[in-house]
Amino acid sequence: MKKTRPLKIYLADLTYITVTLATEAFPLNVGYIASYCKKLFGNDVEITLFKYIDEIDKAVNENPPDILGLSNYCWSHNVSYEIFKMCKKTNPNVVTIWGGPNFPIDFPSQKKFMEHYKEVDIYVPTEGETGFSNVVKKVLESNSIDEVKQQITQSPIDGCISRNEQGQIQYTIPTVRISSLDEIPSPYLNGMMDKFFDGKLTPMLQTNRGCPFHCTFCTDGRDEVNKVNNFSTARVQSEIQYIAEHIPKNTHSLHISDLNFGMYPRDIEICESLVKIQEEFDYPKYIKCTTGKNQKDKIIKAIKKLNSSLRVTMSVQSLDSNVLNNIRRDNISVDHMLALYPAIKEAELQTTSEVILGLPGETYSNHIQTLRDLIRAKMDEIVVHTCMLLDGSEMNLPEERKKWGMKTKFRVLQRDFAELSSGKKVIEYEEVVVSSNTMTFEEYINLRNLAFIIFVTNQGIVFDAVQKLLREQDIDVFDLYYRMLTNKKNSPENTQKVIEQFKQATIDELWDSPRELLENFRKDFEYKKLLNGEAGTNVLYHHKAMVISEYMDDWTEYVIESAHTVLKNSNNYNDELEKQFETVANYCRGLSHNVLGQDRLDTNPEYEFEYNIPSWLSPKTNLKLDNFKLDTKLKISFQLDNEQFRMVQDNIDVYGHSSIGKSKTLKMLPNQKLWRHPLVTSNHTTYLCWDE
Repeated sequence: MKKTRPLKIYLADLTYITVTLATEAFPLNVGYIASYCKKLFGNDVEITLFKYIDEIDKAVNENPPDILGLSNYCWSHNVSYEIFKMCKKTNPNVVTIWGGPNFPIDFPSQKKFMEHYKEVDIYVPTEGETGFSNVVKKVLESNSIDEVKQQITQSPIDGCISRNEQGQIQYTIPTVRISSLDEIPSPYLNGMMDKFFDGKLTPMLQTNRGCPFHCTFCTDGRDEVNKVNNFSTARVQSEIQYIAEHIPKNTHSLHISDLNFGMYPRDIEICESLVKIQEEFDYPKYIKCTTGKNQKDKIIKAIKKLNSSLRVTMSVQSLDSNVLNNIRRDNISVDHMLALYPAIKEAELQTTSEVILGLPGETYSNHIQTLRDLIRAKMDEIVVHTCMLLDGSEMNLPEERKKWGMKTKFRVLQRDFAELSSGKKVIEYEEVVVSSNTMTFEEYINLRNLAFIIFVTNQGIVFDAVQKLLREQDIDVFDLYYRMLTNKKNSPENTQKVIEQFKQATIDELWDSPRELLENFRKDFEYKKLLNGEAGTNVLYHHKAMVISEYMDDWTEYVIESAHTVLKNSNNYNDELEKQFETVANYCRGLSHNVLGQDRLDTNPEYEFEYNIPSWLSPKTNLKLDNFKLDTKLKISFQLDNEQFRMVQDNIDVYGHSSIGKSKTLKMLPNQKLWRHPLVTSNHTTYLCWDE
């Protein structure tokens, strides 16, 4: 509208902070939109960015904007819509714009979506800069409120989905992408991100947009975003420098939002820039990102420069060829990925493989085989996610649901709930697949239990020695985990307790409908369960944190006991192997002891060793343990260094000392920063024993 003051615009990518910080990334997405609008409209617009719910809650009630734009992800969907409704009450003339991937891809579902969310004037379904700025342009050109509404309803807007005067969906080009991304000014370099360097949030970096793959479970599998567009390397390098110069001392992490980082030749240059920053600023200690699905040799070359601050992600989702074909993921070379393990270990990199439970055509047996094969491939961490049905993904189409006989439940999204100033309790939820025409609910629960045992035990470093000894005897390490599942009744009391709690929480978190879920947790008594961590957690990470912070010694003994039984049942068992096993067991006991306790710097276990375990564990040797017998026993103390203590403590201070906060802390730590280091004390000198 033509007026004497600038057009007031609020843009937000919201996170919950009720029990801890839920999504920690800078609101870079809305920062790009703000930068692009500022470039086009200059002083005609006044833009304020938000991340925290309480701040935008106050702003829309006390000083509402002319245009309110909010991001729409599964973790902020409900709260964003409530903010729209609040803003419409204080300023009925506000133009409300929603954007993001959490939007159906088929026309009938889009129509239902827009009919249901009547407080939303415009939806921008893909990249937001062009579509949002096209709306701003129309508003600025209008002479009155009535003309604004008329402009929006009478004619479609490129890059947007809107309604006509009859309430029907209208659009011309719903997806508009910018191919030369440097057209978008950097929200870092222009200062728009400065206020988010607050010691709580983690900077996010984007070097490209788009994904060349077509996975049906993913909102980025659509043809519209298949082409990959880049920011210039010089631009990215300038942003890295800016971030490092502004980062608070208690922030150690960096997010890279690329969907396939490391897969492209220029990513080597970006990694080299990050290395220079690490050398100058001692930051970032941990880089959180998804590495590419193909070209793993290029990825290894790129990220091995980063001093173990980044894991290689090998997200297979399944290793069954039929399942991969069902989800359009058969263009990813799994065999090539797994064949690169020796090169990965030689570069001393940690690996994570993600799997999805409940995919189309998945059975109990082929899921088990996927886990078995990944363990044989020596993945350091295997994370099994429950299959989510996301708006914006092909798998969520009605015909896909019917084809695979998907039975779904609903569960609270971890940490994502709040009570707004209106008194309304807002809770986010997700829809997950718990059975299908190829998998029963009972099988789903059993596989979730197995996933938990693997997630806690197969996490790299801490139980590597046990695993390596079993492999030397040609024992399938998967048999260790399966024994832990089937023999849990004979485990230590605390271990039995936490496994049973995990199983019950996995069942209890599921609801038949969103309405049933919301009605329950909006009751004061039930809402308190969300607040104190009895409900609404990521049960996998929550119970892993419980094990590591409270029961790790018991869990370690259960691993050792189970491995001992498996080993004794092998054909090669003898007295010498028994001695080797006890040595290996003590090494695991030392690494895993009290890594999250308040007194963790003062409780340093010591053991004597007849074998040089660290040298044996080196990826540079293929010799068996009996080649590493020492002439003299070596006393090793297992300790945490000051840097480890500081990294853990800084994260706990941000996310909280509760089990919820500790589970979040574990997600923000590189694995090698969690476990103790073996140190030798000799002639009053302490040194890392692998320096021997």
